[in-house]
Amino acid sequence: MSEQTKNDERTRAVDIRYVANPNGPTLGYSANSGVKILEADGLKFKDLSKDGVLQPYEDWRLPAEERARDLASRMSVEQIAGLMLYSRHQSIPASSRGWFSATYGGKKYEESGARPWDLTDEQMQFLERDHLRHILITTAESPEIAARWNNKVQAFAESTGFGIPANNSSDPRHGSDSSSEFNAGSGGTISMWPETLGLAATFDPSVTRKFGEIGSKEYRALGITTALSPQIDIATDPRWFRFNGTFGEDSALTTDMARAYADGFQTSEGEAEIAGGWGYDSVNAMVKHWPGGGSGEGGRDAHYGCGKYAVYPGGNFEEHMKPFLEGAFRLEGETGRASAVMPYYTISVDQDPAYGENVGNSYSKYIIGDLLRDKIGYDGVVCTDWLITADETQAKDTFLSGKSWGVEGLGVAERHYKALQAGVDQFGGNNEAGPLLEAYRMGVAEHGEAYMRRRFEQSAVRLLLNMFRLGLFENPYLDPEKSAETVGNPEYMREGYEAQLRSIVLLKNKGGLLPIRERKTVYIPKRFTPAGKDWFGFATPEKLEYPVNLDIARKFFDVTENPEEADFGLVFIGNPKSGVGYSQEDAESGGNGYVPISLQYRPYTAEYARETSLAGDARPGDVLNRTYKGKSVSTHNESDLDAVLETRAAMKGKPVVVSMLLSNPAVVEEFEREVDAIVANFGVQDQAILEVLTGASEPSGLLPMQMPASMRTVEEQLEDVAHDMEVHVDSEGNRYDFAFGLNWSGVIDDGRTRKYGKRR
Repeated sequence: MSEQTKNDERTRAVDIRYVANPNGPTLGYSANSGVKILEADGLKFKDLSKDGVLQPYEDWRLPAEERARDLASRMSVEQIAGLMLYSRHQSIPASSRGWFSATYGGKKYEESGARPWDLTDEQMQFLERDHLRHILITTAESPEIAARWNNKVQAFAESTGFGIPANNSSDPRHGSDSSSEFNAGSGGTISMWPETLGLAATFDPSVTRKFGEIGSKEYRALGITTALSPQIDIATDPRWFRFNGTFGEDSALTTDMARAYADGFQTSEGEAEIAGGWGYDSVNAMVKHWPGGGSGEGGRDAHYGCGKYAVYPGGNFEEHMKPFLEGAFRLEGETGRASAVMPYYTISVDQDPAYGENVGNSYSKYIIGDLLRDKIGYDGVVCTDWLITADETQAKDTFLSGKSWGVEGLGVAERHYKALQAGVDQFGGNNEAGPLLEAYRMGVAEHGEAYMRRRFEQSAVRLLLNMFRLGLFENPYLDPEKSAETVGNPEYMREGYEAQLRSIVLLKNKGGLLPIRERKTVYIPKRFTPAGKDWFGFATPEKLEYPVNLDIARKFFDVTENPEEADFGLVFIGNPKSGVGYSQEDAESGGNGYVPISLQYRPYTAEYARETSLAGDARPGDVLNRTYKGKSVSTHNESDLDAVLETRAAMKGKPVVVSMLLSNPAVVEEFEREVDAIVANFGVQDQAILEVLTGASEPSGLLPMQMPASMRTVEEQLEDVAHDMEVHVDSEGNRYDFAFGLNWSGVIDDGRTRKYGKRR
């Protein structure tokens, strides 16, 4: 495509036309895409193949699977390869720098004259040249702009090849904080809900089901038809940095939440239903991460080279699969099972009894082929996590690295081939078809053309089925004004806010201090954050700022900067953060590089860690024994503890309340006895916390995990086993165990605690 043609495509009006069918779907198409309307039996159909003949895949009267098989049989190997790609992260409009950057006519967005919904050079290239149809969206400037961009993408896709629409997707985007990990699209005009761990804290799957029902409608209004969620790993190691994306450590609670989430997102009802529960309100749920990624050794995460190994010292591999087998793959609704699954980066150490391989899960013929496909019978889409086929970097603590764990010695195309042979359908974060086509040729050389053609068509049918069932082939277009009205409308916002309130956990309430119903004067110290790195590894500046919106706080209290004038102190803190478990400085000074991950605020020395790690890498230049016993680590936000203790001293005996934002369990022993009340949340708006403090809402949330008594119990627990720590006991005699929480009457004891908490 010439530069002039690219510019023409970028600026051309979409010119959407609609054609109604009596008792059938309304068809939407772009007048500029080359698609015409065919008539048969008094009904209308889109001529997506542009050949003037009604092909079976264009006939909306046929079952989705029959249409998918027909189209797959017509596609070239190159087109199927494109279908098996999943784009890298795309922001709308594209950033001019950083990981998500792209160009418009060779220029940065600000210099190009492009509109925010125009397509980037990269997008047009991967849509046309590489035949890619699965796009991961991060930020969007507004719902209206997202809808306009969707229409541009769909018109462009419709104009090429067989007119296959784009299947746009998103990581979770309903949280209140867009800076948190894996949440790049949140914090905007979309309805705001608790993080996944907060949904778990409600201990009520109906809340999660409602979230799915609302979230799916908002996603569809943004042009998003696949959710890269829910994350249903059971987080059995408290140090894991993806803990907050889970439903906690308990397999029974996670199983029920997984089922509710997938049912909510995938189910269409009434006029929106096409067939079998699928329809125009449905969003494919891609559950992750098979077979469970919550048991990384030492709590390290497999986004980083230092965390590639999932270990099972408790022999508890099978429990990690329960949320998949009994939850996401056994839905209550008609859709039956989650339509897609994503394996984790991890090497599930010594869990392959058939072939004895220790390779990343997507490369494992046993974990994907024998276990997931054959034994369990899962026939949905299997999509790898992002960048598993790319080369690793030398740094073991960088996020922006290829993650080809266990197959580092293979070439990029060889990695594609191995994953295909394991049973994978799709490659996350891969924009280019070249390595996949080379993998196809490898298969032809080994098994013959007919075998590889069947293998490619098998994946194509699975991928196309997830588009046909949602009605994308009939009408992938949006009304931007309607999208703006739908996303974040008052009803959806209210539902999300109510869920936020229900997710807040009251841990301590000495002497019944809370609720503070009278208007009082509060002292809120500023929060200091030292310079550091974000979760991508980019430098972040030092900050000293109020941790809460003071305008909102003043609606509930009089706010003073002088502790002498205050009736009580209110300190906002986060859980301790000490890094990813690896130190380049330690490695450069002759150590193995591995250091502890701490859940306490003060510097920590790993006196009780293992002498010898359970897993390691025998390659020359790597580390076989990854022990960190005897090493120390400092917490990035030790100043949070200082703020609590300094406020206690400044208040001179007057009450101190702590609001904790938890993304992991934390050792609260360092400050708990110094404060009068502790309120925990998992990502909510400021107002929700203040409403609980003042009694406008009674707390009802329960801990979806244990809070450890010390770092010793953290080190001595088994990475793959839940509920195996000594828990903190506070000054009031309460145990901060799984399913613990207070309301105004005391310790909560209800149907939720009896179902989930006391069964143990």
